[in-house]
Amino acid sequence: MKNNIVDKRNLEKLSYELTYHKYLMNKDKVHHLFTDITVAEYITLHDIVRLAPEGDAEGVKTYLTDLTGVLKLPIHGVSKLVSELNEKGLVLWSHDGNGSEGTYVTITGRGLKLMEHQEEKLRKYYGAVIEKFGKDNMYMLLKMVEELEDVVEDVFTEIGEELYGNQTD
Repeated sequence: MKNNIVDKRNLEKLSYELTYHKYLMNKDKVHHLFTDITVAEYITLHDIVRLAPEGDAEGVKTYLTDLTGVLKLPIHGVSKLVSELNEKGLVLWSHDGNGSEGTYVTITGRGLKLMEHQEEKLRKYYGAVIEKFGKDNMYMLLKMVEELEDVVEDVFTEIGEELYGNQTD
């Protein structure tokens, strides 16, 4: 890795800024928009709907293995989220055959309605943000964030074990 690209002081400052801004975005700035469900619950419900055929999400099977890919969580993390959604009546959790053929969830009418209500709040909020920041700026920022996340993942894979042991999930 080329540590000479950025001197130590600037690297410390950039590291702090990245961590700080990620913290802010995941704290009160966004969480205050989530009064009925959590951010994780919304993302999970949204991905269940997104994985279903267009306009036909209610009652459609979404397999937990598919959710692990889009949520970038191990199966036990997805199972925990799905269990919480199931307890709240937002999804139904079942399996094919004896369970070895696949475990899946279906979103309930209540879950779909709650997710759509949350999306309306987010559209209103982020619509105003995009209006002020600019659509082109937002697209550029999101593209750059995606690229940064890929690099962060690659670097963590390369040196994560060295820094943290075997905790690269």
